[in-house]
Amino acid sequence: MRWFTVVAGLSLVACSGSRAAGTGSPAPVAPLPTAGLAGQRVAVYPLTMVGAADELGWRDLLSPRRAALDRADSVVAEELSARAPEVTWILPDELRRAARRGQPMLTDPDQMATALLRSPELRIVPDPLRSQMRALTAVAADRYALVPASLVFLPDESGQARAELTVVLIDVRTGEIGWRTVARGVGSAPWEALRAAIKALTPGLP
Repeated sequence: MRWFTVVAGLSLVACSGSRAAGTGSPAPVAPLPTAGLAGQRVAVYPLTMVGAADELGWRDLLSPRRAALDRADSVVAEELSARAPEVTWILPDELRRAARRGQPMLTDPDQMATALLRSPELRIVPDPLRSQMRALTAVAADRYALVPASLVFLPDESGQARAELTVVLIDVRTGEIGWRTVARGVGSAPWEALRAAIKALTPGLP
């Protein structure tokens, strides 16, 4: 299967979804642990990697890169705010403003290498990303950061497209990745599929 990816302005040709151990089936979606985050300010980092299988013909829909990433961020922000209001989400635009106010000590979140967090083998955030996230999150939020690490669109057996959103939750004080999942959703258009994927993170709601 051929597909294209845009991340930080570069074309890449590698990505994979998580699979259940010992099977070829996708691992089930782990619900977002909102109960443990209730009442806290949690930083939501911007997406820096989005891609789609060539078979979908969505290259134009996901171009230009900046517009696609911004649209994805807005969908994530809207759904999180509506479906998990018990958490005070510090959204990407707020992080960007905090980074601008703190220049040159704070790093622009759009320039951080958060896409590397999509690796299922990663347990601790490596430096310099760890230091960058710790500094920015400390200024804008509390100790946790929710990172949409990658978003890919693949053909689904239903005949539509499947969004696979890799998301991690990080304790920026320790650098530990405490929660990880690949949320999946199906739709006939990119943002419909992404919306369905985010809804899978909060089951039990309409």
